Amino acid sequence: MPALLDASTSTSSTHAHVGHLLREWRASRRLSQLDLALAADVSARHLSCVETGKSQASREMVLRLADALGMPLRECNALLMAAGYAPKYPETSLSTPAMAQIRQAIELMLKQQEPYPAFLLNRHWDVLMANEAAARVAQFVLPGAPSAHTNMIRQIFDPKDLRSAIVNWEDVAGDLIRHLHDVIAATPSDTVTRALLEEALAYPGVPMQWRIRDVSTAPSPLLTTVFRKDDRQLSFFSTITTFGTPHDVTIEDLHIESCFPMDEETARFCRELAQ
Repeated sequence: MPALLDASTSTSSTHAHVGHLLREWRASRRLSQLDLALAADVSARHLSCVETGKSQASREMVLRLADALGMPLRECNALLMAAGYAPKYPETSLSTPAMAQIRQAIELMLKQQEPYPAFLLNRHWDVLMANEAAARVAQFVLPGAPSAHTNMIRQIFDPKDLRSAIVNWEDVAGDLIRHLHDVIAATPSDTVTRALLEEALAYPGVPMQWRIRDVSTAPSPLLTTVFRKDDRQLSFFSTITTFGTPHDVTIEDLHIESCFPMDEETARFCRELAQ
């Protein structure tokens, strides 16, 4: 039978874990201990003791530190639990009655985007919902077989999926890689995104230099995705919609990607598909 930790050992371990998380987040935000202490209106000496595991932060202090670090709701909950406190923000499934109004609003936005594609995605690019236009375009560019993935990163990087139909694949994939690197740098505890980046980089034909985060090149202000099937070419640009001031982890994680035609030929073809 394994030995049980005594109370003092358990408390020490908890304090050390909180300190490790704080140092990670502080490093990602490029803040010194003094910078963070001033921003959170806490004692720099007390913050130092919390980071080294010598002292315990109060619940109020943890929340002030999380706010000063600009931590997402999910990560704020993780910091609270690491400090031994209950999470502050709920995480409610979209399928529950409590989220019915949010779900209806999302369905309305997806429907209003017709006859052009729109998707509801979570923070790890899993496609949770899509309008009928998205299905029609996908069926056109990938005839005979639906996508093997429900994750947009995998769809775009897998040579047997949408990647095979994207004319400007290196531009689209390179932009996604930059975004993955940025998310990991901004949210160091997001192990799922880190694993997703490694998976994307492991696909064939991915440039080796993409393994290193490129901070010298600014992303394009308008990224287009160009599909080609036989002699037909479809060009779209995308906009991202998020929910302002959310108080639920699920809602903060969501965003809607809406695709708009870059030219009249694409717009006309989307209307024809809808008919």
